Amino acid sequence: MNLRMNVLRRHGPALAAQAQPLRVLLVLGGLMALCRWQDWPTAAIPLALGVIASALAETDDSWRGRLRATATTLGCFALMASGVEWLFPHPLAYVAAFALAAFGLTMLGAVGARYKAIAYATLILGMYATLSAEHAQAAGLAGWRWQEPALLLAGAAAFGGVSVLWCALFPVQPVQALLVRLFQVLGAHVQYKASLLEPLRDVDVQGRRLVLARRNAAVVEALNATKEALFSRLGRRAPSGRLARYRGLYLIAQDVHERASSSHEQYEALARTFFHSDLLYRCQRVLNLQGEACRRLAASIARREPFVRGDAGVQALAELRSAIAHARAQGLAPEAAALLSSVEALARNLAQLEGQLAGASHTAHPAARLGRADMSLFDRSPRGWRDAWARVRRQCTPRSPLFRHGVRLGVALAAGFGVMRLFHLPHGHWILLTTLFVCQPSYGDTIARMGQRIAGTALGVVVGWALVELFPQPLAQTLFAVMAGVLFFALRGTRYLLATACVTLLVLLSFHQVMDSATLIVPRLIDTAIGSAIAGLAVLLVLPHWQARRMHEVAGQALHAQGAYLAEIAAQYRSGANDTLAYRLARRNAHNADAALATAVNEMLREPGFARPQAGAALRFLIQSHTLLNYLSALGAHRMALTDAVRGPVLQQAAAEAVAALQALGGALARGEPPAPPAAAARAARAALSAMADHGSGAASEDETATLRLVRTQLALVWLQIDALAGHAAGWLARRHAATDEPAQA
Repeated sequence: MNLRMNVLRRHGPALAAQAQPLRVLLVLGGLMALCRWQDWPTAAIPLALGVIASALAETDDSWRGRLRATATTLGCFALMASGVEWLFPHPLAYVAAFALAAFGLTMLGAVGARYKAIAYATLILGMYATLSAEHAQAAGLAGWRWQEPALLLAGAAAFGGVSVLWCALFPVQPVQALLVRLFQVLGAHVQYKASLLEPLRDVDVQGRRLVLARRNAAVVEALNATKEALFSRLGRRAPSGRLARYRGLYLIAQDVHERASSSHEQYEALARTFFHSDLLYRCQRVLNLQGEACRRLAASIARREPFVRGDAGVQALAELRSAIAHARAQGLAPEAAALLSSVEALARNLAQLEGQLAGASHTAHPAARLGRADMSLFDRSPRGWRDAWARVRRQCTPRSPLFRHGVRLGVALAAGFGVMRLFHLPHGHWILLTTLFVCQPSYGDTIARMGQRIAGTALGVVVGWALVELFPQPLAQTLFAVMAGVLFFALRGTRYLLATACVTLLVLLSFHQVMDSATLIVPRLIDTAIGSAIAGLAVLLVLPHWQARRMHEVAGQALHAQGAYLAEIAAQYRSGANDTLAYRLARRNAHNADAALATAVNEMLREPGFARPQAGAALRFLIQSHTLLNYLSALGAHRMALTDAVRGPVLQQAAAEAVAALQALGGALARGEPPAPPAAAARAARAALSAMADHGSGAASEDETATLRLVRTQLALVWLQIDALAGHAAGWLARRHAATDEPAQA
């Protein structure tokens, strides 16, 4: 008994945190059992489809937020189902209204993730209502038409009620699961960052930096998801218990991310200078141990056990300091001594990172134990109807990817309806449902889903046919249908092909309760192929959203955000280190913009070759931009008030001009204009920075002198990156303008 309770205590929270498939099992299984008990097989199909639509609308939230979202979802579902029933007998009015609804609901996604999910699920339910109306019309069930929408809503309401109850019973388990994932990806990021410290010849540092930028995007996504989950449960009240601890762990993860993202010198120079030394290997070992500690922290959060840091990291740091002292005693050349100072700064940063991880071992308020006073979080949700409408209105432009996707989806659905009517296809509304599932905002995702949808549907009908032949008993088929629905939600985020096979299996087995599903197999395959082809043609021909055409805008936003981050860092070198909300917000915006740039580049690489003629330039820009963010992170990691009256103003002026240069370069990129040459003030600030001596007023402490040296080094590296980025931007935009002008000249 004790063993069972221990297993439940360890794995129960993780099960509860990732339990949407379990909720689907409870609701879908209960409704199917009710239908069999009442001998009402015709009700099973709309009830199951209502459950699926409601589950698709589900987003993480507190029970109060989930209750409001469920009410909104049911209201949207009722309007959509009623509209379909009223307009279905009038084909032209139906397709026009559905296409307009697809555009409007897509634009609603600009308000936030919750409304995006509700809008998408509403469109799915509209197609389910269409299929129900088509079935009722074909079977001549005139009185049944309004009962099927009612059953769709009943299934959606049943799942919504269970979802609200689940959120009330397990309020913080989703936060726990997101924290576990956060520290897992953070640990992987830290350990991969350690690979840059290998003092080896012929290492592809740029390639590793590119991978690091992509991994950093995954960490940023995990940080954002965790913050949103925390904020939805915190509201305006002070947290207590596990929620307070989880907030502290999230803030620690932010600091670990900043310190792990830091770069204190060009790695090629370090590897060349310390090739015959073990210094970099010792730095690499410390960073590897800290990445492993992040993974162990994730495991302890999952098991809800105390986190014990251990002494391995402390010992490795002591050995690193000893190795640095030994290298310093050897009497290095001036260039090597300057690089050794960068290694010392790296060691100090690693020591602070170790302290952050050690602080996570406190059972309550871990961030407060580290001296943090401001633990507030920034709310990105809309602040009322005006704010929500303003967000939608900002997207109402053909330059907006969301606007383009909305138009494209409406046109694709209208085209699918036209094909269905033109060729008089039986069960032709499956074309529209397939188009709705396959058509995605990006070209790469749409093309990937095309193949997965077709293959998954084929697999599903084959398995469904086999199960019908092998298990003719209705009870067995019902059990298989329920399990298929559960597996769909378990796999749809990671294995879309298998998820498609499962939902196809669910539909076939459900329909087999009231008719011979063998008649659906061939039409389903044909309709899936047609719907997928229409989605692929739409993303290629209807307002195509090629990332290469807007890459300069995304790059400009990244540089603008990094300039704002540097401005906040420079302010704290005047006032002293303080993790205020303004500083953390600027840091998060910089990382979000960097992640957006990495995501845009990845999407661009999945597009056809003719649409990305400057892919190499975009890749190089991403590497340089992420490297710049690493240098800024190092500046942020070593913040302290600088009182030196001689060197402090020089550094502040160099930082201010770097901020201005980043803002100007970001603005020029966003407008698609070549960057302007450096201003006279920027050249003067850089000259003063280069000429700055290591000695100043003489009143600075040893720690401040080391920090002054580090700030000078980092600002010099920042300026080198600005030069490189300006050069990339100039060549990038020149080639872009040349490619644009060629057709006119021809």
